[in-house]
Amino acid sequence: MNSDFSSSGSVQWHLGPIIDALRTSRESTHNIRHQGRVRELPSREVLGQVVHGVSAALFPTHYGRPDLNDESIDYFVGDTLNVTLDRLVGQVRRALRFTPQFAEADEALLAEQARTITRAFAASLPGIRALLVSDVQAALAGDPAASSVAEIMLCYPGTIAILYHRLAHCLHRLGVPFLARLIADIGHSLTGIDIHPAAEIGGSFFIDHGTGVVIGETAIIGERVRLYQAVTLGAKRFPVDASGALVKGAPRHPIVEDDVVIYAGATVLGRITVGAGSTIGGNVWLTQSVPPGSNVSQAQSRNT
Repeated sequence: MNSDFSSSGSVQWHLGPIIDALRTSRESTHNIRHQGRVRELPSREVLGQVVHGVSAALFPTHYGRPDLNDESIDYFVGDTLNVTLDRLVGQVRRALRFTPQFAEADEALLAEQARTITRAFAASLPGIRALLVSDVQAALAGDPAASSVAEIMLCYPGTIAILYHRLAHCLHRLGVPFLARLIADIGHSLTGIDIHPAAEIGGSFFIDHGTGVVIGETAIIGERVRLYQAVTLGAKRFPVDASGALVKGAPRHPIVEDDVVIYAGATVLGRITVGAGSTIGGNVWLTQSVPPGSNVSQAQSRNT
């Protein structure tokens, strides 16, 4: 019998030395644990359930159960929120360990802070729903291919992306940026639209098509802004401190004022301002502020 195979037919991998070497790397040589301790990580699977549950509570017949009626809908919302918030509070508790303020906190303090944040998140849901309704209405008004609210909510990746963002942004604002980042990444995986949870986005926001859109951490977007696919609101440069380390959180992304339209493939970089009512054409590379009412397009080449 070939010595490379066990009696069951599986390959013998000689795992002993590999396991030992991985333990040495994990425990000493290449240890990247915070102060050498294992911290319980939030679960992407549970966070997906949380977003699904919150979405169902916000829009019960679209993201929950289509058979609900006037008598059952409030019961459904209450039960869904109760289950979902119970799941969320555990994830908030885990994520707080990754914030400097609570890295060394005892369990009782951590649990109480997690409950406080989760209650504040729950209290924010009516306001979040109002923003999301404005986003859906902007899509219906701004896309001639949109035939109904239901189509926009179920079929438009931009709508799903902004839903994830508004939930993630609320959690970021409440002090759990790691949890917010995970939710943002789940939304990115689903839609191909990458929005940092710290980005500030006003109401009636519409992303048409959406694939490849990137919105950076310190971007500020006003009301009634419309973006098309492959738009980037990014940083032009990355400041460093005296030691050469990147400066975290410095304003480095664009400010896009109210009623701006940015067409497909445009790249807007740096802490510049796109004035209200401006139109930025497709594939434009913009690194300087433009005043309100501007129309920016690619320079046309002349035939020679």
